[in-house]
Parts: sequence; structure tokens; C-alpha cells
Amino acid sequence: MVAEDGGALRRRPQPPDLLRLHEAIAGLFATQGDWRRAYQHLRSALDIARDGSLRDALTSSYNRRYLDERLYGPFADRQTARPRPALGIALIDLDRFKRVNDTYGHLVGDRVLRRVADLLQEELPPDGFCARYGGEEFVLWLPDVDAGHAVRIVDAARLRVARHPWSELQPGLHVTISAGLAHQSPGADATTSPERQLRSADSLLYAAKRAGRNKVAYHDAQSTQLITHSE
Repeated sequence: MVAEDGGALRRRPQPPDLLRLHEAIAGLFATQGDWRRAYQHLRSALDIARDGSLRDALTSSYNRRYLDERLYGPFADRQTARPRPALGIALIDLDRFKRVNDTYGHLVGDRVLRRVADLLQEELPPDGFCARYGGEEFVLWLPDVDAGHAVRIVDAARLRVARHPWSELQPGLHVTISAGLAHQSPGADATTSPERQLRSADSLLYAAKRAGRNKVAYHDAQSTQLITHSE
């Protein structure tokens, strides 16, 4: 699993780094007299000190808590005073995953989730990451890549899942994913938040599902585009 290999993992913020970052930002806000935001970051630091786990227990990808740090925490605060860099956010859902659990059982379903997480974490850009959003949904965070590159990354992940030899796990098993990708070009102002991007990715995911699944939906020139089956 690429994200678990030493070099890539060491570049990503771990709990002690987040703890120090929260404390430093709390101190900065305190010197500016912004006691409310200073208090918020001190509370976050306390929460991390109590429970530093930012990994999903089942898949070992990052968890919802880590994603929320990127959406609402100090990373977002640090970017509000300057234009945002390029960022792609993809929301990914396993197609008809309930059918997998009903047909093969939850133990097989758990193995599918772990393997999909492994496949999603391959070939991510520097400082990119995969987080389990909840259930059978995952988020890919793709910083500092242009729109075309972001589309290629997400579609390559879709193809890796579709082409994986799932029948080796259980005869007859086949797994696909659908994805909605929202991309923000560099230079966007602070009102274009990652939170809004995630909501946009959610709407695009539903478009991919409605179009028949095993697709990537994204916006291009004010319209919704779909990458269809190319297995």
C-alpha cells in the first residue's frame, strides 16, 4: 500500500504535528486578541492529546477526523488570508456495496473495503491522501494538481478497482466505484472553501450514479462531464 510506505507517510501530518500546529495557531490568535479562535484550537489540541488516532481502524486510510482537520481545522485557517492553491477533492462510493455484504457476508465486505482503500491510495500526488468518509465512501484529497491531472488520477483509481481480480477473493465477485470530482484552480479566493468543494463532489457523485455507475463525474466549462467504462 503506497500510502503506508515510509517516505510518503512521513511527509503527512501525524498526531504530534497536529498537536503542535494547533497550539502554535492558538498562540497566534491569542496575540491578536482573537480569544474565541484561540480557544477552539486549544480544544482541538486537547482532543488530539487525549486520542491521537487519525487512521481508520478497518482500512488504515485516514479517517473522518483527519479529513475534518483539513476541511475545518488549522490547515483551512492558514489559507484564508491568501489565494488558495489548486485542489481536487473526489468523493468516491463503492457501487452496490450492500449487495456485496448480502451475497458474500460482512467479513468479505470488510476485505473489499480494505483492498479498495489500498487501491485508492496508489499514485496519489505529494501531500495527497485518501480518507474514509464513512461506510463505503472515501475522499481523495489532491493538492497542487491541475484539473486534467486530477481527472486522470481519479479515473485511474476507478480503473484499478474495476480491473482488480476480485474473483480471487470470492468467485463471481466484481467491484466498481463511482466518483464525483470537484476541482478548484489556483488563485481562488478564500470563499471557495474545501467544504464547498466536498459538497460539489457529492452532487457530482450522484450524477455518476444516475448515469449508470462505474463512472467519474466532474465539471468542465460549466457542464458536467462523465468518464464512462473503459475497461
